[in-house]
Amino acid sequence: MPPRSTPTERQRRLGAELRKMRAAAGITTEFAARLLGVPRTNVPNMESGRSGISPDRVRTLAANYGCADKPLVDALAGMAAEREKGWWETYRGQLPAGFLDIAELEWRARKLRIALTVHLPGLIQTEDHARAVFEQVIPRLPATDVDARVAHRRDRQQVLDKAEPPHLDLIMHEAALRMGFGGPDVARRQLESILEVSDRSHVSVRVIPFKAGGFPGAGQSVVYASGEVSQLDTVELDSTHGPEFVHSGRELGKYRAQLDAMAAVALTRAASRDLIRTLVADL
Repeated sequence: MPPRSTPTERQRRLGAELRKMRAAAGITTEFAARLLGVPRTNVPNMESGRSGISPDRVRTLAANYGCADKPLVDALAGMAAEREKGWWETYRGQLPAGFLDIAELEWRARKLRIALTVHLPGLIQTEDHARAVFEQVIPRLPATDVDARVAHRRDRQQVLDKAEPPHLDLIMHEAALRMGFGGPDVARRQLESILEVSDRSHVSVRVIPFKAGGFPGAGQSVVYASGEVSQLDTVELDSTHGPEFVHSGRELGKYRAQLDAMAAVALTRAASRDLIRTLVADL
């Protein structure tokens, strides 16, 4: 099978973890290839996500590298075993690959911690709100592209209805709730939808009010996705050029601390719901 031309973020992550494991063992790609009995180029291709790898081969590599972390090895073997295409693949070729990577990150996560200050999380946006957001993109998107983005954002919300959905911990600034994308009617329905979502047992919605003042990470949107094991956690950061995925231990620790600091100044779940109801009444 020829190497993949465009591996997904999850495929690249699997390869990156294998490369990290090999480097920790002090083994070269040439020696790793000899241990497996494969051409030298096979190892770099696997470590870049350009070539697939079987769960058995993941375990063989881990044994060759002396990795005794069974939960991590099991999680990596599980990633290698993923063969079924997710719903997001129906959008490949219609949307930038980063949109699909975000959807897969959410789908595979055990827990999602999301914090935003200006925009609302895509996972709880109504279609009308999402459309109003995408219609503000510069340069202006064709109507068909807006339709595809809105449909994809709607479909991302399937993750909340899975048999075993991730726990969703949302922290939003009051500013995001007051932005009013689409006008008063759209804004009202969006806020009412947030209240409905917050009723779910696996969803926590908390608001940072204006009166809280400053806090770390005020200018940044952060999605912290917990993996099967903590070493596979990932942070997704939004940018105008597409999503950025971060998974170094130092960076993960920084964003956990940032989210904890934001949680410390956010209202309780009950008080957050009261504030949202007040905003609805004001529209």
